[in-house]
Amino acid sequence: MKILLIRFSSIGDIVLTFPVVKTIRKAFPEAKIHFATKKNVETLLLGSEGIDKFHFLSDSFIDFKKEIKQEYFDHIIDLHNNLRTRRLTFGLSGKIVRFDKLNLRKWLFTKFKWNTLPTIHVVDRYLATLKGLGIVPIDQPENHFSIPLAFQINMSDRFPMLERNYVAIAIGAQYKTKRVPKEKWLEILHEMDEKIVIVGGEMDREVGAWLIKQFPNKVMINTCGDFNILESASIVSQAKSLLTNDTGMMHIAACFDIQIISIWGNTSPEFGMSPYRPRKNQSDLIFQVEGLSCRPCSKIGHQECPKKHFHCMTLHDAKMIASSVQK
Repeated sequence: MKILLIRFSSIGDIVLTFPVVKTIRKAFPEAKIHFATKKNVETLLLGSEGIDKFHFLSDSFIDFKKEIKQEYFDHIIDLHNNLRTRRLTFGLSGKIVRFDKLNLRKWLFTKFKWNTLPTIHVVDRYLATLKGLGIVPIDQPENHFSIPLAFQINMSDRFPMLERNYVAIAIGAQYKTKRVPKEKWLEILHEMDEKIVIVGGEMDREVGAWLIKQFPNKVMINTCGDFNILESASIVSQAKSLLTNDTGMMHIAACFDIQIISIWGNTSPEFGMSPYRPRKNQSDLIFQVEGLSCRPCSKIGHQECPKKHFHCMTLHDAKMIASSVQK
């Protein structure tokens, strides 16, 4: 049996497909499992287990479809379900099942604040898609993210001043309205005595450096842009806590035994995208500004606040967030 999973983006969404892979592997141990996605997440997928072959969309969609078509899959599981994935699967042999993205319900929630979404995590909704293949999970699969040895960072050797007792802060996100503003991070860090490691991509390097400059007497390290996604995951896995936006690193961190303090802006965990913890971590906390008539304003995010005030981030209680870090 040959099975294809499709999910093009983003980092968090792809990480949340890993429990689906484990469930399929458990149901069909001898199956060949392939995964179709974008080329820019190739490094991230090294953190998965149970996938036999990857197919990466880069420049030519025609060549990509030709590659997929030549595999002759028995089953195709479309976990992205958009126009592009429908183009990809059109005319292919094999049984196709698609993830119901509930776009109408999401639109009602963001447009009119009518929340008719199911109160279950998106991973469980992914798993429900497998019923089309006759797979009904008995137990919730464990959330697992594997960091290959070549990408593991020995924090004790690299940064001995941390003494493996630090708080990681993930400051990046694709959309600005999902990012804690640097001024709010300043307020939060002012209330914290812990050693800090800032993680993020190249685009976050400048903000990380600015934050460190504001606290010359604190033990703080800016790793933004210095490590890839797997190396940053290794750094986070060794922290005692992670303070994070609603972003991909939040979902990766849910695979590790650390406290996750997630800070939400224009999006909402009610979309089913909170950290996926089959075995709940009692120290995890979600912070969101309650009572705003404009929130959520998008299921993914904006580059600017539509209302121009950005209250969903600026009104967070910095002292409460800082004091929630486990000692």
